[in-house]
Amino acid sequence: MTPDDIARHMTGTLAPVDAGRTEAYLPSPMVQNHASFLHMRLDGSLICAWFGGSLEGKSDISIYASVLASGAAAWGPPQRLSHDAHHSEQNPVLFQAPDGRLLLFHTAQPSGNQDECRIRMAEITSDSADRTRLTADEGRYLELPRGSFVRAPLVIRADGAWLLPIFRCIPRPGQKWNGSHDTAAVGISEDGGASWRLEELDQSTGCVHMSPVSLGRTDLVAFFRRRQADFVYRTHSVDDGRTWSVPAPTDLPNNNSSIAAIALGDGRVAVICNPVNAAASPDRRTSLYDELGEEDDRPEADPTGGCAPIWGVPRAPVAVCISSDGGLTFPQRIEIENGPGTCLSNDSTDGRNKEMSYPWLLADPDGTLHIAYTYHRRAIKYVRLAPGWDRPENGE
Repeated sequence: MTPDDIARHMTGTLAPVDAGRTEAYLPSPMVQNHASFLHMRLDGSLICAWFGGSLEGKSDISIYASVLASGAAAWGPPQRLSHDAHHSEQNPVLFQAPDGRLLLFHTAQPSGNQDECRIRMAEITSDSADRTRLTADEGRYLELPRGSFVRAPLVIRADGAWLLPIFRCIPRPGQKWNGSHDTAAVGISEDGGASWRLEELDQSTGCVHMSPVSLGRTDLVAFFRRRQADFVYRTHSVDDGRTWSVPAPTDLPNNNSSIAAIALGDGRVAVICNPVNAAASPDRRTSLYDELGEEDDRPEADPTGGCAPIWGVPRAPVAVCISSDGGLTFPQRIEIENGPGTCLSNDSTDGRNKEMSYPWLLADPDGTLHIAYTYHRRAIKYVRLAPGWDRPENGE
């Protein structure tokens, strides 16, 4: 579809594709929509949050959300939840706190300078007469080092501590950020989000978008996108996230694009991603923000002491990959959608971008699967799969 074709489909209306699949393109007033996140409320309604604007890194990028009420035939209207006119506000994460608050975490950065990013936490409230209407307060920045970034949901430790997965965009003096020295960390709050401290993960250079999954009791695993565009990496904690093993590769390819992981009801692990890597394509670009058009004479960051990040590997197909061994291997891979995946440009209006990326997933207790992902940077696409979606006859 062309960008105009996609725009015409952005009504939020749920459309059956076959007996087990329903789709929708979420409504948005912005031409670029990216990095969706799904959250299910206790009443069965879904909230999808994402960032929208003209181009990632521009100061008009803000957080938006839409609600799919339980039993509704369409997603509700888009609602703007952040209003910083000087920063690009990205990567929303929704978290239901134990005290009942619905919290929004998101990033805020000047231009493409991810190494200057800060994390903001705000509270979302619903209209008492219409639960689909959302507002967010101004919130505040977390007391964490600049360059801290989020993408994945929080985990609550048995002792009540909040664990916020973070990746650090480490500044290189006099050089532009390009991902060469990014590392993994965990933000920890032991007072309900009032204060935070940071714990780094050893030997995690290039490991970002940490996505944790509970395997039961104090057993946690987490999965990473890789700046090196080689494989999804995995780390393991046996002490409820207090310490983590050195990240190691799984058999799941990664293209330096986002992933998400959940535990299914039967204990299996599902990771949704683009299961391709740099070995599958020669496509390359200089960096994520190489077309912002803003004056910056600094050189790209020198990879010495870090890694050589790879950008531009196609971002398709979208697939749900399933593991029965705690995320060590993913032999079952169910394709959700395929296409060129071209991402050598972030532009959403000229048709060059064909990526299907940054997917998110949730599973209902009855086995229904909810998926959201970026479609050509023009729209957020929603897919709902009926129970039984993971049977062998429904995928490779």
